Parts: sequence; C-alpha cells; structure tokens
Amino acid sequence: MRNIVVLDAPSNLGLRPPAPGTVPGCYKLAGALREQRIVQRLGASEGGVVVPPRYDLGAWQEGDGVFNAAAIARYTRTLADRVERHVRAGDFPLVLGGDCSIQLGASLALRRIGRYGLVSVDGSADFRHEGNSDRIGAAAGEELAIATGRGQDDLAGLEGLRPYLRDEDVRVLGIRDYDEDRAELAELEIPVATVGEIREQGPEEVADGIVRSLRSPELDGYWVHLDADVLDPSVMPAVDSPDDGGLLPAELGPLLRTLVRSPRCAGLNVTVYDPDLDPDGTAAALLTGLVVAAFA
Repeated sequence: MRNIVVLDAPSNLGLRPPAPGTVPGCYKLAGALREQRIVQRLGASEGGVVVPPRYDLGAWQEGDGVFNAAAIARYTRTLADRVERHVRAGDFPLVLGGDCSIQLGASLALRRIGRYGLVSVDGSADFRHEGNSDRIGAAAGEELAIATGRGQDDLAGLEGLRPYLRDEDVRVLGIRDYDEDRAELAELEIPVATVGEIREQGPEEVADGIVRSLRSPELDGYWVHLDADVLDPSVMPAVDSPDDGGLLPAELGPLLRTLVRSPRCAGLNVTVYDPDLDPDGTAAALLTGLVVAAFA
C-alpha cells in the first residue's frame, strides 16, 4: 500500500452563500474528519493545509461569470503544486475539502504530469457551462465542465493546459436517475452510472468495470472525486443541496473501496460535507468510516 498523505483543502470559494451575509460551512470538513481521527485510523502521513483565499463575492452579479474566479484560479495552482509533489513522490494524496472546485487542483496537477482520468462519485454531474445554462457562477457546480475545457479561460485554461481532462477519460458515478445532464453526457460519450444502475448491477461490479475501462495504455492512472451528496439525505443531510434518491452507505462502501484500491488510482478528494448542518457529528462519523474502510 502506498503512503497515504492527508492534505487539507478547506476552500468554500465555489459555493453560493447559504444565506445573505454567511459563507458555506464545508470549509470545516477537514477539521470534522480529523476530529474523527481519520489520519490515525488510516495510519496516514500528515500533509498539512493549503490555506484558501478569502471568500468575497465583492460586487459580483449574475451574468458576471464564475464568482471568486481569481481566488479559485490562484488556489487551484497552489493546491496543484502540493498534489503534484505527492503524486510524483509515489504517495497517495487524500485531499479533504472544501467544495467540489478543489477537484480542479488535482486535475491540473495530474495534467502537468501526464494523462489521467477522473472518476467522479457525485450526486450531480457538476457539468453546468455556458452551453447548457444561463446561471454560471458557482464553480462547485461547474468543476467537471471547467476541467474538461468548458469554462472561462482564467479557470479552464490555466498554464495553457486546457483541458485538464479529456471527455473520454471521465467517468461519472452516482448521479440521480433524473439528472438533467444525462443526455448531454451521453452525447459526449462520457460513461455514466446512475444510482439506479449501480443498484441494479451492483456497486462492486460497476466499479470494477470502471477500473478496467481506465486501464488504457494511453492513461497514466485516474483520480477519484467523492462528493458527500452522492449519499441519500436520509443518511447524509449535511450537504448544501441534498437530493433524494442517493446511494446508501452499504452501496457507496464497496464502490469506493474498489476504486481506491486499484494501483491505477492516483488519489482521492472528499468534498461538500458541511459540519454546520451536522451538530451531533453523526454524518462526519459516517463519512470518515466510509473513507477509512475503503483503504482497510
């Protein structure tokens, strides 16, 4: 087993404020999972913290593109530096977010190194872009589109490396059966397995098929992006957009385990869990347990 390095990426720059005058609480995710002793339980090494810029919408208005864009771009490069260093050293980075925009840091890092895929385990595709929406703004709902080159240049074209991910190297798992992005993803031939399809085929079988599909000699490996909202809100209500019809822990567990245990997996990030919505820590314990079990 490679050395797991736990790295905090407590950025909430990609989410809309939950209420006027407030900021999204997902920046506390890493602290909550550390309180559950995730580092000790994994026997992991300490990777420290990549401190994000200040959350400040300023004078941003609808129609101005992605808010906090300059800060997200700066943070993406800084996080990419840290992820790149660990991947090149042969470590397995476990990046604790944060919102889903931290995935851009991993994707940029791996694009610098070679050609990598992405397995997005997420309750939604996060594929909003100007071609399919007039409500661009929150990078956490757009990061997959940005990473595949569909976005403003100051986010999608960093270091002249657009796109960070090729469409054919992306896999999307765990979106709801009614997700509106399914048709576009199908047109782009981006493989998708919805909650219903995972349930019907079996999570281990789905994940094993995904791993096999990413063994192409053109690929150097793949990254796993885990959004806590892939879980059903009956067990994971502490997310910004809880949608019914998600996976249950007994389904996510074997799916995640199969994905991260492959030697082709370069790293994992965990996002969107919000401790402000989990006062007794029940959801933190569940999420931590799932991640720890995946490496057991």
